Amino acid sequence: MAGHGDTKVDVKTYDRMISMMKYGGVACFLLAALVIWLIAH
Repeated sequence: MAGHGDTKVDVKTYDRMISMMKYGGVACFLLAALVIWLIAH
């Protein structure tokens, strides 16, 4: 642990990281579905 005591910045960074992972997961799923659909047709 860094121990610098600035937890507000850490929580903001963590929230931003989690939201990017959620949207990235959805984007990857949609891209994979598109590729599978293109291969099937």
